[in-house]
Amino acid sequence: QLAEQFASLEAIKGALREGERWMRPRRAAVSKWFVPASASVLPQPLGVVGIIVPWNYPLFLSVGPLVAALAAGNRAMVKLSEFTPAFSALLRERVAQRFDSAELSVVTGGPQVAQAFAALPFDHLLFTGSATVGRKVMAAAAANLTPVTLELGGKSPAVLASSARLEGAVRRILFGKLLNAGQTCVAPDHVLLPRDQVERFVSAAHRVARRMYPGALASADYCSVINSLQYQRLRAYLDESARAGVRTEVLFDGPAHDDARHRMAPHLLVDPPERLSVMADEIFGPILPIVPFDEIEEVQARFARSPRPLALYWFDDDTNRTEHMLRQTHAGGVAINDTVLQVAQHGLPFGGVGPSGMGHYHGRWGFDTFSKLKPVFRQSRFNGMGLFMPPYSARARRLLSLMKRF
Repeated sequence: QLAEQFASLEAIKGALREGERWMRPRRAAVSKWFVPASASVLPQPLGVVGIIVPWNYPLFLSVGPLVAALAAGNRAMVKLSEFTPAFSALLRERVAQRFDSAELSVVTGGPQVAQAFAALPFDHLLFTGSATVGRKVMAAAAANLTPVTLELGGKSPAVLASSARLEGAVRRILFGKLLNAGQTCVAPDHVLLPRDQVERFVSAAHRVARRMYPGALASADYCSVINSLQYQRLRAYLDESARAGVRTEVLFDGPAHDDARHRMAPHLLVDPPERLSVMADEIFGPILPIVPFDEIEEVQARFARSPRPLALYWFDDDTNRTEHMLRQTHAGGVAINDTVLQVAQHGLPFGGVGPSGMGHYHGRWGFDTFSKLKPVFRQSRFNGMGLFMPPYSARARRLLSLMKRF
């Protein structure tokens, strides 16, 4: 209800409330030398928008882009994940009941269908998923010169500076990490914190996790990993860490795993070496590496050598240090003293940068992504362009010389 239904309804209500204003022609300035001409920007539909949806939030990641595409006047086709077959069948059925197929259609099927879908000559294509698949989608779209918006994720760090309120930071980080069992593109991937705060963080994490999920793996509020493939991938990270001798903290009492239901208790990995797969791959599960540092400059150096993430979470009460961080780092989005909630702000653009994606949507930003913002110049009946028609006179040359100085 929180991450799928509420978020989808907020996007719809926002477009209904603001959409008429988004559609209006927008006044634009003209150069002083062309007054009394006027200029404007006219939003127009692109045509047909393709949307490729991942398995982790199939409702919201369908509805969010759809709201923007339809509000901008486009038709749309949606390709749903083969890993959510029950949801995909239901959404396809409901869409067919409410929409003409020439306006909106839902496509299901496996990788071959997805490849054929990405190769269609859309007017815009939005993909949410892994960087590996995103490269293939972009290559397929390039054959048609189809512009793309890619939302790709990455290793989004959470950083505790020296003045961070640790207990509150732990609550916010675990909320963002354990929502949907970590299967969220903007989930905190790992935590960077002062070395002398590590033990306090671990102790607080035990308390917070047990308070949030008192039933541990049996809790109705805790989620399963989607399928055996993803579950075994996460188990492999833990096995590799154990072989490397990494200290592991299981945050639930009782069993750490429920293989039948693909449930995994939250695990902290304390100071794992960089060579491990869990430190190179986007984790996308309830495993949280804890990386200590001695000086804040180490964090900035780490950011400089790492791929730019989809999200950055900064916990700090020092305003000057926070502002310095905002100007010196790159990320698709930032939340200060919280996690994940930047995605719920439809007044903010949502999108990645570099390896974490390209382009934006949400709210008006999505409307603009799926529109051609057509520039319009209106010449006045009375204008001075006659002075600049060839053959060029001495007066035109003097006037141009004057114009170049002002």
